[in-house]
Amino acid sequence: MLGPLAEQVRTLGVPVFSDVRQIAPVPDIIHGHHHAQTLAALLCFSETPAIFVCHDATAWHDEPLIFPRVLRYVAVDHRCRKRLEQNTRISPENIHVVLNAVDLSRFTPRPALPAKPVRAAIFSNYASRWTHAAAVTQACKSMGIELDVIGKGSNAASSNPEALLSRYDLVFAKARCALEAMATGSAVVLCDFAGLGPMVSSAGFAELRKLNFGAGTLVRPLDPKLIGDEIEKYDPLDAQLVSQQVRKAASLTDAMTEWTELYREVLGCEELDRKMLDERAPEGRHAEELAAVAEYLARWGYDARITWEKERIEKFLRWPVLGRWFKRAIEREQIRMLQK
Repeated sequence: MLGPLAEQVRTLGVPVFSDVRQIAPVPDIIHGHHHAQTLAALLCFSETPAIFVCHDATAWHDEPLIFPRVLRYVAVDHRCRKRLEQNTRISPENIHVVLNAVDLSRFTPRPALPAKPVRAAIFSNYASRWTHAAAVTQACKSMGIELDVIGKGSNAASSNPEALLSRYDLVFAKARCALEAMATGSAVVLCDFAGLGPMVSSAGFAELRKLNFGAGTLVRPLDPKLIGDEIEKYDPLDAQLVSQQVRKAASLTDAMTEWTELYREVLGCEELDRKMLDERAPEGRHAEELAAVAEYLARWGYDARITWEKERIEKFLRWPVLGRWFKRAIEREQIRMLQK
């Protein structure tokens, strides 16, 4: 689904497609995320090597793709790295970690924070009355803090959040959203629909960064009292130190250097592999890739999809507000079916 960001990229002269089959030039390398889409790209470009990037430690679509031309596996945090390491078919030397980063030219430092937070924002596409917005709203209201929401779930999406974040003393977010808010100098409480994490402090920054400030940190329930306890930890001077740590350790420029070096490494490996493959019959490599596709289809066919759907429904049922609504909807549907 292409939106305003795709159009912005196109204006810079970069082709953008919503279907891999529309891409005419053969790419040098495939930067793959989600196994189904990565496999489709590999089959479309039969000579191109790939990197597989894992963004989630549990989601089915982030299970690493095992395929002869996937030469490196990249985790965006150390939870994802463990997921890759658990797969015995992936050599440890082929696993890398490239942590999330921030475009520091966009997310610039805000003026000094006030002694106490006055304005706060939830920065998440998942924030709505069905998820965590209600609990955060209650906590902020009890402390006299004005609260806004930035995100698609509340019909308040923005393609330039850097213009908004500097207005807020306190931001509730996770993962890259949290990182971007920290870069501007806002105090950040890690929070999203999955649960509540801590207020990010300069002392805890390094360990939380290993977890990408993401789902692995959201281990407590979305209780307004617990959220209020984290707000009480607000410290404008420490938030400034956190911002300095982000700007030192999470530059997008540095991350792009890591990525391009990894691309060159993969292309170098592919060149060596081609020299070795020249000594083999082309049919051998073709058969190896067909076997990988057959294995993939056997594992991720219809039955696997149904299993995933059931797991997703069970996950919805555990959400604090949406879960109750979903259960009632299922009960009403069951009653309706029985009355037929």
